[in-house]
Amino acid sequence: MSNKQYTVDAYVLDTLMRDLVGHDHRASAFLVYLALAALSDTRPRLSHAQLAERTGLSKRSVQAAVVHLAERDLIRPTRSGATDATRYEVLAPWRRGAEPAPGP
Repeated sequence: MSNKQYTVDAYVLDTLMRDLVGHDHRASAFLVYLALAALSDTRPRLSHAQLAERTGLSKRSVQAAVVHLAERDLIRPTRSGATDATRYEVLAPWRRGAEPAPGP
């Protein structure tokens, strides 16, 4: 078990969680977003299988979550080749033109 601590914008817990889980019925998307946000300082390269392992979700649930998060402009997945693992950039569109939201 790791003792690493993470800082999360209040918006993520106060608004985004309710939006993804309650409104969109995509709890898996919220889990994938949190998992990627925890690694965002490294812009991780992860396969869907690796993300599934990290989150405890099925590979298919992760695939659907990634598509949903990209459509919502919450992540930017990029690949350099057809067989390369995807690199994920975690986005925070609520920060555009404003100060970052304070963490919890």
